[in-house]
Parts: sequence; C-alpha cells; structure tokens
Amino acid sequence: MALEIKELLFFMIFIISNVNSKPVQSQLDKLALENFLQYLRIPSVQPDVNYDDCVAFLKKQAQSLDLPLKVFQPVLGKPIVVMTWQGLEPEKPSILLNSHMDVVPVYPAEWKYPPFAAHMDEEGNIYARGSQDTKSLGIQHIETIRRLKLNGIRLKRTIHISFVPDEEIGGKNGMKPFVATEDFKNLNIGFSLDEAGASPDDKFVLAYGEKTVLQLWVNCTGKPGHGSILFDNTAGEKLRNVIDRFMDFRASEKAKLKDPKVQPGEVTSVNLDMIRGGIQVNVVPNELSVAFDIRIAPDVNHTKFENMIKGWLKEAGEGVNYTIIQKDPPVKNTKLDESNIFWLAFKKACDNNGFILNPRITSGASDARYLRELGIPALGFSAINNTPLLLHENNEYLNRDIFLNGINVFMKIIPAVANA
Repeated sequence: MALEIKELLFFMIFIISNVNSKPVQSQLDKLALENFLQYLRIPSVQPDVNYDDCVAFLKKQAQSLDLPLKVFQPVLGKPIVVMTWQGLEPEKPSILLNSHMDVVPVYPAEWKYPPFAAHMDEEGNIYARGSQDTKSLGIQHIETIRRLKLNGIRLKRTIHISFVPDEEIGGKNGMKPFVATEDFKNLNIGFSLDEAGASPDDKFVLAYGEKTVLQLWVNCTGKPGHGSILFDNTAGEKLRNVIDRFMDFRASEKAKLKDPKVQPGEVTSVNLDMIRGGIQVNVVPNELSVAFDIRIAPDVNHTKFENMIKGWLKEAGEGVNYTIIQKDPPVKNTKLDESNIFWLAFKKACDNNGFILNPRITSGASDARYLRELGIPALGFSAINNTPLLLHENNEYLNRDIFLNGINVFMKIIPAVANA
C-alpha cells in the first residue's frame, strides 16, 4: 500500500532536515493535534453509539500509516478496529495497544464550551468529552507508531492498535465477547497497554489491577394503598433499611481513606446511582428499587461480600431481592516482578528516561480486565501527568503540551516492550 501524499511529504522532510529535526517535529506535532481534535469532534457518546464516523476516521489513519486494518464485529453494530504493524519476529507474542471509541454522556449546560467542539483555550487546554478518556490515548498510540516508522525503526514483536466499542458500559458487547473469538486468538497477544487515569503531579499512574464490578438493582415490594394511611410492610420502609445498610458500609470504607497510605483502589466503593418506582404522589407504591454501583477491592472475598448483602436484604423484610446488572469475576493483578518480562522492559524504559511511576489498583474498571482474565499481562498507562483527573466530569480537558509529551513518552516505552 502506498503512503498518502501527506505521509510521503513528512518522510521527505525528515530525510532532508536530519541535521535539524525541529521542522519535522513541528509538522508531526501539528498533525497529531489535528487528528486529536478531529477525533474528539466525533460525538461517539453513550448510549446507542453509531460508530461509523469513528471507523471511517480510523481507516484514514491506517492508510496514512500504511498499515493494514481489520474491523471485527463479534456483536453486530459494535465494531472493533485493529491496525497492525508487523514485527521482525511475528512468531513472538504480540503487543496490544488498546483504547475505546465511546465516551460517557454530558450535561452540556455545565460545560464552559460545547463538549464536542474540542475548543482549545489560550493556555492550550482542549475541552472535550473523551480528551482524557480515552481518545487522547488512541491518537497517542497512532502518532507514536507514525514517528517510529518515519525514524526507520523496526520492532521485534508485532504491534496491534485496537479501538473498541462500549467500554463505558462495561464492554459486554465489545472487548468481552471479542477475547472469546478466534480473531482475537489469532492476534497472539502477549502483553497489553490500556488506559489509566491522569495524575495531578509529575508522576504517571500505572494500573496493574483494578477493582471488580458488581452493579445491582435492589427491589423492595410491599403493601400498596392510599397515601394518607400508615400501612405496615411498605416498600418505602424496606427501601430505607436497604439504603441505610449500603450507605453505612460506604461510610466505613470512605473513612479508611483518611489514612494517606490507603489508595482509592484498595477500598470497596459503593454509590447509589438510581432510584425508581411509584405511580403517583398519593399512592403508596407496591415496589421501589434502588441501583448500586459497587467496585470490590482486590483483597475482598466475593462470596462473603455477597452473603453480607443478602443478610442486609433479609433484615429489611420479606419481598426484598436483588437482580444483577453486571457482575465480573475476580481477576488476578498483573505481576510487577521478574516473572513479567514486559514489566521489566517497561520499568527500565521509564527509569532510563526519568518517568516516575505511581503503581496502583485503579478505582474504575477497564477492558484490561478481560485480558488479565485470560492470563495476559496488562498495564494501564495513559501518559497524562500534571493534570487534574476529570474522567466523566464536566469540563473534561487535556492540555496540548501534555498530550504531545505523552507521544514522546510512548516513543520510549512501546519499543522497549515490543523488543522484550
């Protein structure tokens, strides 16, 4: 496949200006920034995402890189895009660079600028949903490979750059079914880099594990009737007992964070996210339900935890039960020791270049858990430091210089793990 004219011009500039690399660096930075802004302006927002524009954009990127691209659909309408840069030793287990195309919903009225305009202010802060989570990561992967290729670098292991759907709603129609396919097995993945969070200081967050997702509806049934009568055994009374139990537990876990040595990823989080039920203000409902988003810490026994919840519901009274929204199995953390050659290569590259790491269990879930479940080592690393953590928040932004520096960081790390 021939290089696009733009790519060919950049390559010629690189050859001509090898004594002074600033011109080509400036052009590559400009291209990276343009691609980042263009990707952010695609409103791939949950729910019911149409991924067509994302796929078309990524196909153009693959053409500019002169890389083959495949689109897999283990679930119809949920495309998984994979670009492949074949290594010098393709028989070796390959490297997967993963990010997701979808973003969470927004409250437009709460934003300084339209959340899909990718507005860059005078300080170079780019405001857009997905600027941190994780469209920046996908473009950084692309632009890193572009620069490595222009430098004439070849790597031992094959690199696959993947862009997956529906990570923000659990990956049940994205990475989860994909890892069970022959198409995924044929990629021969030996190690994966996925997302992590931003760091407010000069360190970089390194995620080697994550809490386990347990999301459920608790349904409380009771005697219905006129809203003026104090019935016994009402759904509202039971709901109150249930909420008290969950929120008391939440408070006890939150109190642990007063110890500065305890990281958020080391405690179990509980959040009440939805309540539903009732038909009219003056009618006592026959059922009320409440949804909890629970993220179980790695050292918690899942059976004992669920038995504790069942005990709370039994205390609340008859007619109280729960239904699962999402329940993931416990997954072992990726090892950060000598048994993991990819970790050793990753850490050496960071040490040699002065990248300070902050290893941790992440509070949120990522698609890396589906690879870890298969025994594939996976690290979360977004190369975003000196930036407030704004995942899923209003006015999510990423500074231009931090974004571009992240490409330089990956320029050191990706060759290291690909040559491990």
